[in-house]
Amino acid sequence: MTEPDTPEIVEPDDLVGVPDALQRLWTPYRMVYIDGQDKPTDTSERECPFCRAPRSTDQESLIVHRGRTAYVICNLYPYNPGHLLVCTYRHVSAFIDLSADETLEIGQLTQKAIRVIRHVSAPAGFNLGMNQGAVAGAGIAGHLHQHIVPRWQGDSNFLPVIGRTKALPQFLSDTRDLFADGWTDLFGSSTSDGLNA
Repeated sequence: MTEPDTPEIVEPDDLVGVPDALQRLWTPYRMVYIDGQDKPTDTSERECPFCRAPRSTDQESLIVHRGRTAYVICNLYPYNPGHLLVCTYRHVSAFIDLSADETLEIGQLTQKAIRVIRHVSAPAGFNLGMNQGAVAGAGIAGHLHQHIVPRWQGDSNFLPVIGRTKALPQFLSDTRDLFADGWTDLFGSSTSDGLNA
């Protein structure tokens, strides 16, 4: 019987200057999110980005579709490429406080957004959800919003798990344009009739 080979012990100082075969993916734009630069200072309507977004153009705010009581917008700090949010126009933080019309439209817009994402980028699945309260993971706790996160086989890797970073292959403005065009392709207009938001 032969003895197993003893692995050679390499000291850290022996590795200085030796390439580690890792590629570097620099995503400095993520520091804005990590540092909380754009995070509201409180949960008031005045500080709320989801209340401000509809007052700008769709392109500036990354709005994909405007409904009567709710709208669809690209997540500014997406978990995955194509991550959309469905937000009410009304500043409300709890699902149980939504009106019947808001509840219905959030569901309808979520279904349509899934169809648009499938049409544009053919993901293998989706994560849907609402985080209510900061302790539950809501980044903007004062304004309820539904997450629609497209998923692909193998899309979770070491970056989000270890590095708390996600690589996104496309500018958000381009993603917004693709989804707005896809919405028009599938449903006609990207704005509901009679909306003056």
